[in-house]
Amino acid sequence: MLNGERKIVRPLRWAMVGGGRLSQVGYKHRTGALRDNTAFQLVAGAFDIDPERGKDFGVNIGVEESRCYSDYKTMFNEEKKREDGIEVVSIATPNGTHHEICKAALEAGLHVVCEKPLFFTTEEVIEIKQLAEEKEKIVGVTYGFSGNQMLLQMRAMIEKGDIGDIRMVELQYTHGFSATDEADKYSAAQKWRVDPKIAGPSFVLGDLSTHTYYMSQLIMPDLKISKLLCDRQSFIESRAPLEDNAYVLMHFENGAVGRMWTSSVNAGCMDGHRIRIVGSKASLEWWDSKPGELSYEIQGKPAQTLIRAMPYLDESCNADERLGALHVEGLSDSWANIYLKFAIAIDAKDRGDQETLDNLVYPDINAGLEGVRWIENCVRSADQGSVWVDFEYEQKTHLL
Repeated sequence: MLNGERKIVRPLRWAMVGGGRLSQVGYKHRTGALRDNTAFQLVAGAFDIDPERGKDFGVNIGVEESRCYSDYKTMFNEEKKREDGIEVVSIATPNGTHHEICKAALEAGLHVVCEKPLFFTTEEVIEIKQLAEEKEKIVGVTYGFSGNQMLLQMRAMIEKGDIGDIRMVELQYTHGFSATDEADKYSAAQKWRVDPKIAGPSFVLGDLSTHTYYMSQLIMPDLKISKLLCDRQSFIESRAPLEDNAYVLMHFENGAVGRMWTSSVNAGCMDGHRIRIVGSKASLEWWDSKPGELSYEIQGKPAQTLIRAMPYLDESCNADERLGALHVEGLSDSWANIYLKFAIAIDAKDRGDQETLDNLVYPDINAGLEGVRWIENCVRSADQGSVWVDFEYEQKTHLL
């Protein structure tokens, strides 16, 4: 169980690029990183494209005015001159800026935590992965839902054979908040998400389904896609060529089949984020609206609901427990869990502790690479007329 005691010698000096007053994700990063004040300390930031608004915001969250910078380049240069300069930076900016900021951060000798999808192409990710290895730095990706510890319970049960051979994989991440074009016109955060120049080659496949795809990899690290078929739609026509709805059918190397539904136009839906894994003996299902519960259905027996923090759960699951049974955890705890693992990874990298890195389950740059690869394969299928395509892999060097 986690209780805030230090996992590393001292908090890492941390900064943010983006994540300011108008950001949809900045507060999630800060609540995650600062939940354990033994892991990170926010000391600097280039929080906003508007320098004055960014400075005002930074001061209001407790950052020294002199360390609230007008842009990331200035911040990297000035912080490098300080004995107490930043060691790690989080990138919470629109997709199209990730690559250049991440590259600049690594070249400045910083570890990086970056929003997803990581970049536009796998070639860009491979370039940055090589640079990170050269600089001996960590690049983490904020798949913010993946810190929900019941996902680790699913992983452990599947590994032990509790559900038998995997036959079907049902993935869904949908909501209805873009069912009209209202937000496209008035929300700055939505406008860039439907602009291919800034968002990249997809909307909901990148913005939503990459979360769920990574979570499926975390739960089933040995299950590989052999081929897929993607059918994507732009129900709000002005969003074309980017999709606001997509269906993906998958065939896996072990003979299992699967499908992903991702959508921002599921009208009336507040939270359609579910994962169901069907095996030959039993099924497991997790739903984001009830993150502390896991449905376990054994063929021929009454359905069970496994509850977070209970002693019958796997130790890998309970190791990330924070509040104890009867006390509700949620998304902020999930972010805190992955940020703590980012800190542990950074500390291990700096100490040359490869054993810790090899055994730590967290969304690293390889997870970001696979997310971009997922998007590329889906877009390739859809753009060829929604046809089956062989899933193009690169052999992984790090097990998720």
